[in-house]
Amino acid sequence: MASAHHEACAAKRRQRQAQIDASNTLLSSLPVSISPARELKIHALPLSQIVAECSVGALSPKEVLAVYGKKTLEAQRRTNCVSDLLLDEALRDAEALDCDLETSDAGSSSAALREYPLLGVPVSIKDTVDVAGRASTIGLSSRASQLASTSAPIVRLLRDAGALVHAKTTVPACLFANETASDLFGRTTNPYSPSHGVGASSGGGGALLGCGGSVIEIATDMAGSARIPAHFCGLYGLKGSAGRFPNAQCGTSTPGLESVQIVAAPMARSLDDLEEFWKRVVGMRPWLYDFTCVPLPWRPVDLLLEGRKLKWGVIWDDGICPPTPACKRALSIVVQALKSQGHEVVAFTPPHVAELLTIGNELVFADGGDGIRNAGLPGEQLNRPLAQTLSVLALPRFVKQLLALATGTPALASLHRKSVAEERRLVVRRDELRADWHARWTTDNLDFVLSAPHPLPALANGDGDKASLLSVASTFLWNMLDYSAGIMPVTRVDRMVDSLPRTGKPVNSLWELYDAEGMHGLPVGVQVVGGRMQEEKVLEGMKVIVAAMQAVRTQSTAAGA
Repeated sequence: MASAHHEACAAKRRQRQAQIDASNTLLSSLPVSISPARELKIHALPLSQIVAECSVGALSPKEVLAVYGKKTLEAQRRTNCVSDLLLDEALRDAEALDCDLETSDAGSSSAALREYPLLGVPVSIKDTVDVAGRASTIGLSSRASQLASTSAPIVRLLRDAGALVHAKTTVPACLFANETASDLFGRTTNPYSPSHGVGASSGGGGALLGCGGSVIEIATDMAGSARIPAHFCGLYGLKGSAGRFPNAQCGTSTPGLESVQIVAAPMARSLDDLEEFWKRVVGMRPWLYDFTCVPLPWRPVDLLLEGRKLKWGVIWDDGICPPTPACKRALSIVVQALKSQGHEVVAFTPPHVAELLTIGNELVFADGGDGIRNAGLPGEQLNRPLAQTLSVLALPRFVKQLLALATGTPALASLHRKSVAEERRLVVRRDELRADWHARWTTDNLDFVLSAPHPLPALANGDGDKASLLSVASTFLWNMLDYSAGIMPVTRVDRMVDSLPRTGKPVNSLWELYDAEGMHGLPVGVQVVGGRMQEEKVLEGMKVIVAAMQAVRTQSTAAGA
């Protein structure tokens, strides 16, 4: 007899297949005829141009949905990235927008732009974000039939702004994972290689964007959950500080945890789209929708126009795991490009990394792992690193102390249920370290810090189980500090230049998962970090990097002519 878990998984997959079948029928019956050439043109339009053309009637939201709906279904076939299809709801929204624009007496495109700053823009959202009448499963069969009664503030804002929310995207079970795979949804694979993963926990969104199935993905990020998929899938992303972007009604496996906050983190296929989206969402005054949002308007920054030479700190090694050759080369490309444009680039040794990460793990699992352990149905499979962490948490404290001594891993002894007093002491210490970081950043007069987003490019399918949860140290650090952090693609793995030395031991156990031959062609990005609430500046810093790399390419082309 099938267990409740297996029955729930089977029912969810049948439901999703029915949605796919219905969506194919829906798209084929749309009363719009789009030539292949026009389809390509629409798909190539940047966010701002989609809005502009829809506002003057040169393009209709229904046409945009037809193009992106088709791409979404293709992406699902290729990568298994969709958890819930919302094309029927998006079509109703598109038809309502078309009708409103036809009958509106606004009389100008500027009025339409003011009322609908995201008019016709396809936006996908992570499984965890509530949509009324749909499940936010966090990858668990136990939640597959629990439907949200109301939509999250960000969903309501998006629809009010004229966006087309057309899909929810896959996540791993309980979210804490190195790859996006679960009994409920199956495995999500990389758009660049079906043999590789997409990271986690916003992996489905990374795959959908990487396949061109959306313009924007609303991801969330607690330890790199959005930035790592962006790095693995060749995308742009920005994790803001807590409170800058709407985040209420975004599900988590650690509800009530405030000491390490999960934040919304949009991803996009281009830097311009990412910036425009952030700007337009903040322009909608999200604090009127979401009580968690800080009432902070958009503050324009133009570092390129200012022409000021900036100071960049580079983390070549965070003390946990140095980047593998391809990831180090991506950093080097950016560093050399910035230096060629006269910017000051200095090596930066980050303070207190190991202690901050240990505190972070202690705070996340301060409940002894009960929130995660009790979330699923019997038989629910968790990924190996998370399951091992829960096993350690369940051991008697003296056993953990012995294990810590035997393995030379002091952090093992700290993984236990915390009292209120213990948790408060950890938060006090976290804030002391944040103060030290602030002083160091200010004293060094840094504009930005650069680092690898992860020691590796996208992992081969299944290798996520061989990496510890601390493999996300390069991203988790910035969540602990609550700094703004962006991701941008730089290069691709090259089997000829990125191979490991033939002799010697691996630098770190993670390096055993690195294979330049198998990873050839996969995207590699860098992480660009600014201070708290400096989202505008981080986006500008990313533009400075793009301009610097373009200048280097132009100079190389001219020299070779």
